[in-house]
Amino acid sequence: MGHVLTAAVVACSLVAPLSFAGEGYPAKPIRFIVPFPPGGGTDAFARILSPKLTEYLGQQIIVDNRAGAQGNIGTAAAAKAPPDGYTMVLAHQGALTINPHLYRNTGFDTLRDFAGVARGTATAMALVAHPALPAKTMKELAALAKQNPGKLTFASTASGQQLAGELFKLATKTNLLHVPYKGAGPAVIDLLAGNVMLMFSNPTSIVPHVKSGRLRALAVLGHKRNEALPDAQTAIEAGYPELAVVLEWYGVAVPAATPRDAIARLNAAIVKALGSPEVSERMQALGQTISPSDPEEFQKQIRDDFERWGRVVKASGAKID
Repeated sequence: MGHVLTAAVVACSLVAPLSFAGEGYPAKPIRFIVPFPPGGGTDAFARILSPKLTEYLGQQIIVDNRAGAQGNIGTAAAAKAPPDGYTMVLAHQGALTINPHLYRNTGFDTLRDFAGVARGTATAMALVAHPALPAKTMKELAALAKQNPGKLTFASTASGQQLAGELFKLATKTNLLHVPYKGAGPAVIDLLAGNVMLMFSNPTSIVPHVKSGRLRALAVLGHKRNEALPDAQTAIEAGYPELAVVLEWYGVAVPAATPRDAIARLNAAIVKALGSPEVSERMQALGQTISPSDPEEFQKQIRDDFERWGRVVKASGAKID
């Protein structure tokens, strides 16, 4: 009996420091890398979420915008960060699951370098136009594009939006001219000025301008209408069901070797924050659809979408050097 008690005491003494370390996390501020510039949906997501995470975790969440190469620069910086639970990255569907198939070298390996913490939102992209463009539906846009091959320009700020444009071209047998931007802020400015005529976008970047009449929403590329853009048809209603697959999700990931107890703590805080009325109301007003998950579900989505978009990119023939 004495030997059993001694063994139990020794075992507890070995486990106790690990348990204590877990309970003490986080003990300092956490950096939240956003791999896009201010002014778009990704930045809005991070800045709406961060104050609640600060409240629940008891440590400051510091948003760090690291823009460039359609999200590659900031995402690669996160991949190289110490896996200690003090660096998070906004996990962006385009950067993680599409870019690796478009770029020769992104600077990271999606499936090896990251652990999913939680999905935050999953929102159908919107197709918007400058009001000067004489098209009010996707059918009218397709007809106009056929009359003007290669002349209608569309902006994109990430690979997901670029691929949405490529899918539209395939579905409608038209030729649009792609104009890439570093972020939603600069792209929307040019769209409002009429320097580009179309944009495939996360609704967050364009909802206020649609409501003010400065932009026109032609469609949402999903199965149901967006509450923030009630007049915009779904791709199915517009007659292009093959385009009702373009969901853009935002979430949170960390370097792959981050301790599991830290991931669990972050997941609990993120899911709780997304469920708070002030966060959910602000995100829904921007057109983002809240869709929280546990770490395992989000990791599976990253893996599944990585494989699915790989097939789509191969079929489209799109590449970025």
